[in-house]
Amino acid sequence: MKVRIKFSKEGPMKFVGHLDTMRYFQKALRRAELPVAFSGGYSPHMIMSFAVPLGVGMESLGDYFDLEMAEDMSTAEIAARLDEQMAEGMHIVSVRKVEDGKAGKAMALVAAADYFVEFRPGKEPSIEWKNRVEEFLAQPEIKVTKQTKRSEKEIDLRPNIYKMKVRNNGFFYMLASASSNYTKPELVTNTFFDWLGEELPEFAFTVKRLEMYADQGENASPRFVTLESLGEEIE
Repeated sequence: MKVRIKFSKEGPMKFVGHLDTMRYFQKALRRAELPVAFSGGYSPHMIMSFAVPLGVGMESLGDYFDLEMAEDMSTAEIAARLDEQMAEGMHIVSVRKVEDGKAGKAMALVAAADYFVEFRPGKEPSIEWKNRVEEFLAQPEIKVTKQTKRSEKEIDLRPNIYKMKVRNNGFFYMLASASSNYTKPELVTNTFFDWLGEELPEFAFTVKRLEMYADQGENASPRFVTLESLGEEIE
């Protein structure tokens, strides 16, 4: 049985890096005494894989990992037993059984993600910016220089911005998040204010990831569906 676990990560836990988060869940699964499947060989390990890693200092309401179970059991029971082991700031949102095929692996499925970017108190720009978003998005191209592991390359950000709206004193984004076009909300925010001729101070805003989506294709309705929705609850 393969399950997809959705969890939130807030508060002080946002400073725990990706590798330590993986170890955290491995220990929590053992404490929950869940029948997790292990790989074979001389060094067996839990068969689990996380979706797009969360950056240190970023909160999330919708992160995912897939887990192989050695036996079938209720998804509600898995969620309850695992959530009992969570520290403050961590919460199990849901557990869904997923099938191989269209459900695939969470990491390979991720095509888009929602984010909320909020200015810290006293850091919001003094210039008028809230009524300039539509003008910014109306550009045929939004060229930026993106740093890669080996070099720099110029890319067009515009096709990777699916949604960008003002929300309170910040932005709501839906951005491309596949491995081939992964787009950081920090890059979009800084590019927007560079376009306005405003340089933001360091640590001007916080970022929270809200949800992750799979892409069903441009002709599908809806095109993007949550990774959670590709699974089902099992009694």
